[in-house]
Amino acid sequence: MTTGGNVKIDRTAATAEETRAVGAELAGLLRPGDLVVLSGPLGAGKTTLVQGIADGLKVRGPITSPTFVIARVHPSLTGGPALVHADAYRLGGTLEIDDLDLDASIEDSVTVVEWGEGLVEGLSEDRLEITITRDDTTDVRHIHIQSTGPRWTTPSS
Repeated sequence: MTTGGNVKIDRTAATAEETRAVGAELAGLLRPGDLVVLSGPLGAGKTTLVQGIADGLKVRGPITSPTFVIARVHPSLTGGPALVHADAYRLGGTLEIDDLDLDASIEDSVTVVEWGEGLVEGLSEDRLEITITRDDTTDVRHIHIQSTGPRWTTPSS
């Protein structure tokens, strides 16, 4: 993965460990204020990718699906940004997203929202949109990463 510039990456992962490795590598691109929107069917590997992002960011775990608690904050163990891990699967719309006050913490944290497509884009014009699909015959995950917004189209400092 590269730093700065427009991000458009396609990766495959045959195992959970490979999915976590993609997440850890992705963490190297992330900084406070970044929004990551994860999409994909149940069992695609969204939470597994977030586990890798968390490892790369060196935040306190464990990282589990926040489906029933909706959002968890994982503080940094090294003085870096916290990870806000949210799950919009059970939310009914943008009003419920507003109730979570994710926009209040987005400036100082890396915010990752599973099932957030169509719901959280208003939180930031700058974001990474990640779609994970799984090949049912081989169990290989296809991870498509696409950036949106000016943060990803200018060189990093």
